[in-house]
Amino acid sequence: MPVFAVEDFGVISTDDVLEKTDEINKPIEKTQKDTKEQEEKLISGIEIEGNNLIPTSAILQNVSVMQGDVYSKALVQEALKSVFSMGYFSPNLKAIPETNSEGNVVLRIIVEENIPISDFTIEGNSVVPTGDLLEVLEPLIGTPQNIEEINQAIAELEGIYEKRGYILARVVNLSDDPDGTINIEIKEGIISSVKIDGNNKTKDFVIQRNILTKAGDVYNENLIKQDLMRLYGTQAFKNVTRTIERNEDDLDAYDVTINLEEQRTGMLSIGGGIDTVSGLFGTAGFSDNNFRGTGQRVGINGMIGTGVVNTDRAILNRANFQAEISWFEPRLCNTDNSLNIRLFGRDFASYQVPLAIERRLGIDAVIARPFKSNPNLIGSLGLSFEGIDVKEGDEAQIKSLYSTHNVPFSERSKQLEGGFFMTLSPTLTFDTRDDMFNPRRGFYGNVRWDESFGLNDFGKTYGKLTASAKKYFPIAKKSSFSITGRAGGKIHGSHMPEVMAYRLGGPYTIRGFQMSAVGTGEGFMMASGELRVPIPFLDRIKDGQIKFLNDLRLAFFVDAGKIINPSITDIIYERPGSAITTGVGLRVFIPGVGPLSIDWGYPLTGTGHSGISKGKFTFGVGEFY
Repeated sequence: MPVFAVEDFGVISTDDVLEKTDEINKPIEKTQKDTKEQEEKLISGIEIEGNNLIPTSAILQNVSVMQGDVYSKALVQEALKSVFSMGYFSPNLKAIPETNSEGNVVLRIIVEENIPISDFTIEGNSVVPTGDLLEVLEPLIGTPQNIEEINQAIAELEGIYEKRGYILARVVNLSDDPDGTINIEIKEGIISSVKIDGNNKTKDFVIQRNILTKAGDVYNENLIKQDLMRLYGTQAFKNVTRTIERNEDDLDAYDVTINLEEQRTGMLSIGGGIDTVSGLFGTAGFSDNNFRGTGQRVGINGMIGTGVVNTDRAILNRANFQAEISWFEPRLCNTDNSLNIRLFGRDFASYQVPLAIERRLGIDAVIARPFKSNPNLIGSLGLSFEGIDVKEGDEAQIKSLYSTHNVPFSERSKQLEGGFFMTLSPTLTFDTRDDMFNPRRGFYGNVRWDESFGLNDFGKTYGKLTASAKKYFPIAKKSSFSITGRAGGKIHGSHMPEVMAYRLGGPYTIRGFQMSAVGTGEGFMMASGELRVPIPFLDRIKDGQIKFLNDLRLAFFVDAGKIINPSITDIIYERPGSAITTGVGLRVFIPGVGPLSIDWGYPLTGTGHSGISKGKFTFGVGEFY
């Protein structure tokens, strides 16, 4: 009987397999004898011999020859090629055609399985546990060595590293022992140095304390991004990037360079405008977000507003005055603690107490620190001393309102309560946002307790708890959707002055209403949903001079909220106490100022007698929480 066999290639290698494949693919010159055999002989059966670990059925599924095919040498070679391509067998494949009593061919394919994999060893891994890597490899133990399956497993190993941020990790060496053990060597991507480039004003220590990645660490893209976000969050830089290069002396290590583009942080501003609360107003101030290159922030600003265009019936049309001095140290005494101190004074038409004049003078300090166990979790403690004076602004009108609603005018004295308060405010904040100023994914949560002691009247001591949560969901490449929930309420104390009450209505609460027009009270709850999308064509602008247009976003929102234990003001002004609004807005990020929002909201419910059923514009600075 004739015997056809694949020629011996010796030691298996990738090149050998390619050479083998090319050899098999060569056309075979057909002879007259071959043609006669094809006409006379059919393949009546296929038998597999020599396999121990690979099931016969699995081999037959990969054989390209089928029962009933016309027998030829070329067909046999294709059958051997398809079996060899499974990867489990040595090149010593043989095909023995035998003629049966009917004159047809029974094809016997004799295989020789590769050495079975008995175990794996892994060297070089330090940031990913060996057990996590073996979960990928263990299913191959006990099966014949298969280069394709091993390569796939190596790709999965590198994928584990990549998902965890170790994007430079690679399998650099693979060898097998005679007993079937496969040895894997991994280079994880060690950082040989971290360099800083581009800072002229900013001190090196300011940058270094924000970069937690150090030489000797395994490079992690996720941690580098956090470092870049911390640097960007200092507001000292308008662009922060990183580059990676192989170290010239050690090709298995990498040099990381933090590239900085500083921005002008000192700003002297004089401006003005008009809105429905302050009227025609003017502002002047000085701020520096990188004071003397130390990363400290200082600010001095003042505002004067006429109030003459104020259309809210509950707020006086009178001049408003505000002034503030602030200082922020992000790393107090070179620790992870930050300290913010403000000295402020305000004289304005009260938003809380109707037709009253509110004066506040105080100082507050907040010290904050991230938790070592979870850098996304920040704890802070605030201490403030504040004197609040509330005076009558239009006694005749307020008397008329009390009389119309049959409320004793003696209650007015409760509305005008002020005092001198010391407040302790412990706070927990959890923040996983991908961007501090223009987030598209992540979560922001905040829980705050305010314990206010009435220093001139201890009977005014009270405590209140306020919490908020906001979740961001990315949509497409540049859009996002967010949902927000907020709630708060007085927890203890016989009396909380109305000037300290919660309010709904206006920016940061229920948009589409005037300030406090939904209601004020001892508690509240509200929720919002917002979709942000880029403005077509503007988001494609690359010009650095007008790049801020790239950050413009249209916003579509829905707000809903309810006041708990409403105040006297809600009674005499017949405020709804709850409302649902929907609307559209514009978001823009201005370097050195932050995100600005302009919203137009339309009340769906709760308009009551407020006269704003046609909608209203609101303006805000910062994210809406």
